Amino acid sequence: MSEEYGNDFVTLIDEDGNEVEFEHIDTVEYNGVTYLAFIPAEISIEEDAEVVIMQIVEENGEELLEAVEDDEIADAVFNIVMERAEAEEE
Repeated sequence: MSEEYGNDFVTLIDEDGNEVEFEHIDTVEYNGVTYLAFIPAEISIEEDAEVVIMQIVEENGEELLEAVEDDEIADAVFNIVMERAEAEEE
């Protein structure tokens, strides 16, 4: 994971090899796995932003971010993130 601009922003590489800056908005523990939620850095959470869910995996002793392939898990984590965001607004 490449971190730039402080702890809340990361630069991720998309499937086409392009660097895209994202803002970390939440971390969720779900079924023993840690997931991180991101939105594009130029968009605020109040806008209709695409939320990207990544999971932390360990490879050769290093923590890496990996796309969540299971749609059911991604949806469950997304719902937790949105519930938390709505609770913070109140």
